[in-house]
Amino acid sequence: MTQFLHGVEVIEIDDGSRPIQTVKSAVIGLVGTAPGAASAVAASLTLGSVILNDGLVFTAKKAGTEGNAISVEILPQSEASAALAVTVDGNKIKIVLGTDADAALTSTADEVKAAIEAEAAVAALVSVAVLGDGSGDVAATPRTYLTGGENEPFPLYKPVAVAGSRKRAEGLGVGGTLPAAIDDIFDQTGALVIVVRAEEGADDAATQANVIKAMQGWLDSQTETGYTPRILIAPEFSQVDAVSSEGEAKAKRLRAIFYSDCERTATYTDAIKRARQFGERVEVTWPWVRVFDTELAKEIDRPYSARAAGLRARIDAEKGFWWSKSNQQVYGIVGTSQPVDWSLGDANTTANMLNENKVSTIIREGGFRHWGNRTCSVDPKWTFEQTRRTADIINDSVQRSHMWAVDRNITKTYVDDVIAGVNAYLRELKALGAILGGECWADKELNTPATIQKGLVYFDFDFCPPYPAEHIVFRSRLNNDYLEEVFS
Repeated sequence: MTQFLHGVEVIEIDDGSRPIQTVKSAVIGLVGTAPGAASAVAASLTLGSVILNDGLVFTAKKAGTEGNAISVEILPQSEASAALAVTVDGNKIKIVLGTDADAALTSTADEVKAAIEAEAAVAALVSVAVLGDGSGDVAATPRTYLTGGENEPFPLYKPVAVAGSRKRAEGLGVGGTLPAAIDDIFDQTGALVIVVRAEEGADDAATQANVIKAMQGWLDSQTETGYTPRILIAPEFSQVDAVSSEGEAKAKRLRAIFYSDCERTATYTDAIKRARQFGERVEVTWPWVRVFDTELAKEIDRPYSARAAGLRARIDAEKGFWWSKSNQQVYGIVGTSQPVDWSLGDANTTANMLNENKVSTIIREGGFRHWGNRTCSVDPKWTFEQTRRTADIINDSVQRSHMWAVDRNITKTYVDDVIAGVNAYLRELKALGAILGGECWADKELNTPATIQKGLVYFDFDFCPPYPAEHIVFRSRLNNDYLEEVFS
């Protein structure tokens, strides 16, 4: 019973279904090396001038944006024969200038520098250099902050989001594997790439171990950047079995697909054998591709996985995650490192044998095209990459959109609201062409009083994704009955 009110009251009822937002599918997770990556920049402040020999340059001891919070204040004082004093309160450095017998300010730049270096707490914050010979008297200055401090753009083992910007990627510098991989991806589309930089080791084995360590950054990405990578690659390392095995493990946890290269010199039969090592979360590609290197002014071989990832992101953006990337043009390549024979109706070509054995390749027909739909799955239910990814995206979208439903009272209204929300989402996906149909329901046999009493409630939903027309059959017949039309 509400309290007495002579008027109008509004009570907000917080029930009803909630819309489900599809998670981002075209997010690439990339690991590799970049020894030339930009370092953090220390904040600095320049006071005075070299001409008057009273200039001071303050530089934060710790590089990064934290240095921008440091301030310097230089104060005069009116007492005669006062000593120069330097104090610090947190990030606030205060310098009180000394005076002579006539109360004139007499602290030189050299003296201020020495006083700062003598004060351990201040010296721990900044270093100081003088401009000129340091003999000029320093003037009073209001509080001024150090500026220009920048964090390391690509710290080791930390996920960093690069949103389709080549300029943002310039922080990777030159050398290592990451700059070239980013270029491969961006040749296809301006994708969102989660970059994790690994440290170069003393030898190949140490570097490979560091790359495997860096893959943990993919798992941290949602927390650190707000994005979960769905397309995972490690170009120039994924031909190593240990790297691809770890990539597969991370793909399982992230509901992602890992694209694995073969050795540059591997034969197509080697590629077929390699595909047998992995499951539904891995797509093996063969061979490497030929690209023109503008720095070397010649064609070079590159692993294909980065361009395949960029292509997958492009198809997601242009057509949808439910589309196959097979028979779609790959940009920026001039050939393949090994020949791939192909014919549209011949089952005995190299391309067809590779596809039959779960290896994707590249054909040349109206440009260079990705050719292959299949992951390494032995379960025919999940053999098509687009099927696996469609299920992943739908499952993740439904899961993430029901935070609101956790810990609410299990009532008929609650159950109806959840079912209505999921069914509305499935109808939306059907209208987009992402699925052919789907339905959500609550199974009474599972939702017994005993399970509900434990705070457990079950919702079932199903859906049917579209499948790629991988094998088209035209049945041709010779029919002489049409000869009658000659004399009709």
